[in-house]
Amino acid sequence: MSQDKFIQIDEEGYLLADGVRVTDPEYGHLLLSNLVREEKGRFQTSVQNHTVWVEAFDEPLVALQIDKKEGQDWELLFPYGFRAAFGFDSLSLDEWDRFHGLTRAGIPFVLSRAAQAEFFNLLEDYDDETIVVNGNRLEIPTWLIAEPEANKEAFWTGKYNENFMPWDLEEPSPALVDALAQLKIPKSRILVPGCGTGNDAAYLAKQGHLVTAFDISPNAIEIAKQRYGQIQQLEFLQADVFQLPDSYTSSFDIVFEHTCYCAVNPTRRNELMRVWKRVLIDGGHLLGVFFTMDRRSGPPFGGSEWEIRQRLKKDFDFLYWTRWRRSVPGRQGAEMILYARKL
Repeated sequence: MSQDKFIQIDEEGYLLADGVRVTDPEYGHLLLSNLVREEKGRFQTSVQNHTVWVEAFDEPLVALQIDKKEGQDWELLFPYGFRAAFGFDSLSLDEWDRFHGLTRAGIPFVLSRAAQAEFFNLLEDYDDETIVVNGNRLEIPTWLIAEPEANKEAFWTGKYNENFMPWDLEEPSPALVDALAQLKIPKSRILVPGCGTGNDAAYLAKQGHLVTAFDISPNAIEIAKQRYGQIQQLEFLQADVFQLPDSYTSSFDIVFEHTCYCAVNPTRRNELMRVWKRVLIDGGHLLGVFFTMDRRSGPPFGGSEWEIRQRLKKDFDFLYWTRWRRSVPGRQGAEMILYARKL
């Protein structure tokens, strides 16, 4: 059992301790002011010399108000009276037209609706891609930075040729093992996109499921077959997730997602979700282990619970949604599990 401590931040930027919102302004201010970014886009804070992992539903900081400062950095007001300056060069815009940025201490924030409306009123001018501040027109880049090469077989085959596979745990995801034990899923036809070397797919097959697993890289599939080719009820294929045959339509009870969503070009995430929906039967399920981390570029690309919910909520009913707190080193504080039914 992990001895790590955790605290959550809800989508309005308030701290949650054991599911209860923190109301003490001094304690809340202390925890927000002590936020630090750890490796791989994870966050921690500290109190009384104890380090705590931070599980933010959206960005770690959610700005409630914005104050214009003449001749100096503008300032943001966050919950618990915490204030911080930011640079305009850190701003980016997500698909939902929300502004993200970094405080001068390097902690990511997102503007609340009220703060964003106030921001537009304070700007000298703006359009869909730029803002004007102090007479200067600044281009605002996208929150997640496109990487077209991430969709190509050669890119991933190169990683396997270089033996650069930091995502390969050489065992099934502990989060998957835990989730299956809790969900008690009956025997199902499961599709595993971006299966890599097949660790998760093999575990699912060993639990009695009929598993079809594929990866865009033939090298990955070769390794998977070498490791697990003898397992019954498990088929490995080389395929592109965006070019699956028509025969896959409505053919699977479950799609298992793990490290495919974070690996594809983020401009194609909605397209990936349409693939999940297409291959699932009516009432089929999505089981996913997702990363929640601050990584605008990649792969792996970052994301948040807010973003995942936003993309899925029209097409899936969430049955199980939790942060995973017994991750392998390097992933602690940055994994979540969901189980959702296709609407």
